[in-house]
Amino acid sequence: MMTAISTSVAGVPARERSRWARALRYPEAVTGLAIVVLLIALGLLAPWIAPYGFDAQTADSFAGPSASHLLGTDELGRDILTRVLYGIRQDVFVAGLAVPLGAVVGTLLGLLCGLHRIVDTILERVFDVLLAFTALVLGVAVSATAIGPGMTSIVVTVVLVNVPLFGRLTRTAVRGQRTRDYVVAAEVIGTSRIRVLLRHILPNALDSLIVQAALSLSMAVFIEGAMSFVGLGISPPAPSLGALLRTSANFVNQSPWYALGPIIVVVALVLGFNLIADGLNKGLLRR
Repeated sequence: MMTAISTSVAGVPARERSRWARALRYPEAVTGLAIVVLLIALGLLAPWIAPYGFDAQTADSFAGPSASHLLGTDELGRDILTRVLYGIRQDVFVAGLAVPLGAVVGTLLGLLCGLHRIVDTILERVFDVLLAFTALVLGVAVSATAIGPGMTSIVVTVVLVNVPLFGRLTRTAVRGQRTRDYVVAAEVIGTSRIRVLLRHILPNALDSLIVQAALSLSMAVFIEGAMSFVGLGISPPAPSLGALLRTSANFVNQSPWYALGPIIVVVALVLGFNLIADGLNKGLLRR
């Protein structure tokens, strides 16, 4: 009996590892992970590997790509490659802070839907209202408040976009599992409803939430770029990928290569996170 118990307990981590290993067998997951890790590493190491300071100006404005400026310079003679590397840091900060916050808040609200029917109805309507607005409209609304444009507005917008996504996923899991035998059995022996939600229902919803998190990370990069592009996000001289794209649009004739760097990085980040989500979807959700 003790041997059987030990085997089953020891087998749980092994099964978990096999599920993640199965996800990493898909080439899209490996490719996406490689792209994202490389770009994040470049962004985090920007203070040490960037050839210049992100706001260091020279007299050589709109210089083309060269050995000293691989992506050229902007209207103030600042090295574009350096500003792109520092811009990655801004996107990593937004995605790394706002997506987990939105995921935690949304998941907790989704679990609360399983406590009482009235709570479920109220939160369902809240989710519907938030989902009725696009990310950019929410960004405009947030920026119009006392917060104003800037990094805080981007983070709040990304959180508000993700709360209903994770909330509805968790709510669906609660509604789908609360009549399962293991949930009914736990309630029969007197387990509290909160404990049932946290110990029995939430673990079975994690796979879907993890896949959604990967998708939300790509969405956070897009939201930062869109809000900064329309002037609601990070303002110069602080570099961000969206702000670089916005500025480059004013100098297309003088410097057609200006937008090349930020466009490539934004597309690569979004593509990388989507590839990871696709691999996780195949490895974790498909049986």
